[in-house]
Amino acid sequence: MLLPSVFGEDLFDDLFDGFARPVKKTNYMSFPASTVMKTDVKEHENGFELTIDVPGYKKDELKAELSDGYLTISAHKEDKKDDKKDGEYIRRERYVGTMSRSFYVGEALKKEDIHAHFEDGVLTLVIPKKELEEEKPKEEYIAIE
Repeated sequence: MLLPSVFGEDLFDDLFDGFARPVKKTNYMSFPASTVMKTDVKEHENGFELTIDVPGYKKDELKAELSDGYLTISAHKEDKKDDKKDGEYIRRERYVGTMSRSFYVGEALKKEDIHAHFEDGVLTLVIPKKELEEEKPKEEYIAIE
């Protein structure tokens, strides 16, 4: 019988495990960031546009950092403990923790060059194409007497 699948697992596995053995209780789900932070990269004539899905996150839970030519996007969500005891979770699939993705954008870019916008769980970054300017060696002549 085919059962619905979520994140590569059968949706009802843990629910029906309790009949044969105790139900596994997991408080945290950990998935590779590449499967959670789905990213589209679009190339334009003078730059790139990254569209990253981060559903369930707020703007203050996201961070974008540029270091050594790498643009790192990270998201951090804390587990909210409920003081009320309304019930016990049977399954928790919403991600709690920290995840990040890195993209090499080149060492010529500065943080001022990159523009970010967050709306409705989607982070959009506009990254210009910029070549590293090579310093021309200064010719220093030695006077011959």
